[in-house]
Amino acid sequence: MQAGTAGGALARVGRLGAAALRALLDLALPRACGACGHLLDEGDDGVICGRCWSRLSVLPSPRCARCGHPHRGVGDCSWCALLPPFVRAVRSVCWAGAGSGSAIVHALKYRGWHAAAEPMAARMARLAWPDDVTSERVALVPVPLAAARERERGFNQSACLARALGRYWKIPTWTSCIMRIRTTTSQTRLTPGERRSNVSSAFRVSPSVSREALRGAHLVLVDDVVTTAATVVECAAALHAGGARIVSVVTFARAPALGDRV
Repeated sequence: MQAGTAGGALARVGRLGAAALRALLDLALPRACGACGHLLDEGDDGVICGRCWSRLSVLPSPRCARCGHPHRGVGDCSWCALLPPFVRAVRSVCWAGAGSGSAIVHALKYRGWHAAAEPMAARMARLAWPDDVTSERVALVPVPLAAARERERGFNQSACLARALGRYWKIPTWTSCIMRIRTTTSQTRLTPGERRSNVSSAFRVSPSVSREALRGAHLVLVDDVVTTAATVVECAAALHAGGARIVSVVTFARAPALGDRV
């Protein structure tokens, strides 16, 4: 009993010491939000502050049942017209360019805050899907970066999101499933037509991937942001050509289309 009591006391002292060390570190090196740069509040757990999470501009309802884009219910969904028949469904958490969505993506993508991927994926995991997508999805496939860009950055932000999302959905992540077969320029400043030309036939299934694993599968592509869907459509086309039966897409943020009210 005495040994157990002594051990418990030592454990409590250790916990107090660790808490004191964290307090000293916070005093000497205050933790700042990776997205907005403001100091994290005491209750903030992670690298993104609660204020930034509360400022997400979540995609409003009603939304298209297939592509997940906000839809007024009048006429055909114009965003669905961007998608080929083998793309089953697309879902995104929030708008890019409004609220804090772009800043959170920027923190992960360009500032190296890898820990932001976990809470981003947690919100992606809660998105509602058609029943067949939920029951059929076999694996997550991150959109690949160009090899030079991944070496420069040190990681692929889409792969970070996919691995975190896979833990929530309890399905594997196939990080090397597709590859870029030619260099493409950044899509950021391109028009929709230029985006499509830029990534046309830029992807293929990796030679190391078993075609048996792909044959008839329902796969889910993962990316940080979708704008005109040009990149994810080309990736989906590569998977479909490689044997996948159907592909769905999930992203954290989505750029508003012309005429959207954000």
